[in-house]
Amino acid sequence: MEITSVNNEKIKYLEKLKQKKYRDLEKMFLVEDEHLVLEALKAGYVKEIYTTNNNSHYEVPTYVVTDKIMKLISNQVTSSKIIALCYQMEEKNYDGNIIILDNLQDPGNLGTIIRSAVAFNFNTIVLSNDSVDGYNPKVVRSSEGMLFHINIIRTNLEEFLDNLDNTYTKITTDVKNGQNIKDIHFKKCALVIGNEGNGVSKKIQDKCEVKVNLKMNNNCESLNAGVAASILMYEVFNG
Repeated sequence: MEITSVNNEKIKYLEKLKQKKYRDLEKMFLVEDEHLVLEALKAGYVKEIYTTNNNSHYEVPTYVVTDKIMKLISNQVTSSKIIALCYQMEEKNYDGNIIILDNLQDPGNLGTIIRSAVAFNFNTIVLSNDSVDGYNPKVVRSSEGMLFHINIIRTNLEEFLDNLDNTYTKITTDVKNGQNIKDIHFKKCALVIGNEGNGVSKKIQDKCEVKVNLKMNNNCESLNAGVAASILMYEVFNG
């Protein structure tokens, strides 16, 4: 099937999905670039594909579009050759180690944390209601397709922590007074990472039994949130 007009209703719909409010309303989002589209296909989240390659064959409805249309619906400076319209993932019950993000704002950090969480067997990411959109195009891209292999929950963190299964140890960071995470014994870990500029809010810190830090050179005051989260998840995975 071919689409050549920028005024086509499908194209107008895709263009709207570049905005968060429409992604939330429709429970859909866009995925660009072939390797990410293939990950989405393998995971079963693709509804339709739009491509400039008229020799492409996929197991979902596929539309061949012009370069002009692709530029219109793409979120990248250099537009992609393929975009998939995908269903958002349903939230599932948490299990195993989880990572909780308090007001995380940078989409690149969230993408990094998603990749590391999958790598180090953290099965669920819990986002505060004021954290960055998990379907932000930069999050999707920087997750390198791992977005499709993890459970993501968005909720009120205070309520979530209050109701968290008591088999979990709630752990957050404290640069000055935190312990080494290797010295802590727990069955399951609920690791809380905070905002890039302000860290974990006090009301969330107060709900965590354990504070940890990462030993580092005194010349470095702190680490990027995505890097710190990744190191701590690695330590838990290898503990």
